[in-house]
Amino acid sequence: MIIHLSNARLIDPEALTDAPGSLTIAKGVIGAINAPAPKGARIIDCGGMCLAPGIVDIGVKIGEPGERHKESFRSAGLAAAAGGVTTIIARPDTTPAIDTPEALEFVTRRAAESPVRIRHMAALTKGRDGHEMTEIGFLLDAGAIAFTDAARVSTDAKALSRAMTYARSLGALIGGHPQDPNLSAGASATSGKFASLRGIPAVSPMAERMGLERDLALVELTGARYHADQITTARALPALARAKDAGLDVTAGTSIHHLTLNELDVGDYRTFFKFTPPLRSEDDRLAMVEAVTSGLIDVISSMHTPADEESKRLPFEEAASGAVALETFLPAAMRIYHAGAIDLPTLIRAMTLNPARRLGLPQGRLSVGAPADLVLFDPDAPFLMDRFSLRSKSKNTPFDGARMEGKVLKTFVGGTLVYAAES
Repeated sequence: MIIHLSNARLIDPEALTDAPGSLTIAKGVIGAINAPAPKGARIIDCGGMCLAPGIVDIGVKIGEPGERHKESFRSAGLAAAAGGVTTIIARPDTTPAIDTPEALEFVTRRAAESPVRIRHMAALTKGRDGHEMTEIGFLLDAGAIAFTDAARVSTDAKALSRAMTYARSLGALIGGHPQDPNLSAGASATSGKFASLRGIPAVSPMAERMGLERDLALVELTGARYHADQITTARALPALARAKDAGLDVTAGTSIHHLTLNELDVGDYRTFFKFTPPLRSEDDRLAMVEAVTSGLIDVISSMHTPADEESKRLPFEEAASGAVALETFLPAAMRIYHAGAIDLPTLIRAMTLNPARRLGLPQGRLSVGAPADLVLFDPDAPFLMDRFSLRSKSKNTPFDGARMEGKVLKTFVGGTLVYAAES
């Protein structure tokens, strides 16, 4: 079926334009832009709402294998479709870790039941223990899109340099989590007056800078392709800028929570606001927004991390870190847009085109021949977030009860409508 989306506000992250237009979907790809509707096409009037490439979300935690009660591929896919996320890049920090071709093939088969595209990162070291590298070549052949040990940071620089050298020879992308593991061990907040008054174990922002500097030195040593999953402090930005200016093959991301929340949101030990790394100061949050606007930080991710009630309803220090975010990703991002801190094409570029480019994927574009992975949304639609309405199995969102703006109306994957909001 040919679908013609008319009367749309096209948000093009490649051209950085925001203008009225139309788009035609044919055979699963974008067939034409701003052309008359083909004869016999199904016409959908977009009502002047925003039409953009679907979100490409790097670093999504899915509970299969080992924690399916927290999130399954099906529930994650339904949540993603409702949130305008058309491509999930899943993390390997499962139980057991995705560190063998057999484990990767298993999750690839399981992911087939999702309504959105799912690609997998594999562990960089066996068991994510930071010592012995995985079979990177075999895992690439099995479909791994990148390699990371997620939040488990290796202290073995020699083992990490060997893995990076081997990955470079194969052109594989390495994902890092910039934290000094010794300084950050046991920390639940960012050091400062707030953490001291609350008596919460804290870590200095310098731990992030130190971890990033170590990783960037290894990148310079090995020539590896490297992506820092979350930059959250202003003190880490100069090192990132120097690495890019030096021509190193380095990109960086940040999470939507670190762009929209700060350390004070923890309030009286609200565990839904506990993250890894912890929420930072308001100055750091504003610095991250500016870094995304300038392009120094390339990618915004949800860092979707489901946790059940039992693991969240504990004393703050003992509670699990992370939040579900596939459905709240886009409306949370609209907070930055409505605050006037960033224009819509630049914001959408960090959520779509930039992650797709870094991973070598054809998604994230509004161009003829690109996959018709699209999201139609109303950036101004207000609503009250109710965590029990989320499609994720786990309901651990910091935005529960919050007034938000931005509603996904339709999501297409390969030209197929996979979500339509109730009218």
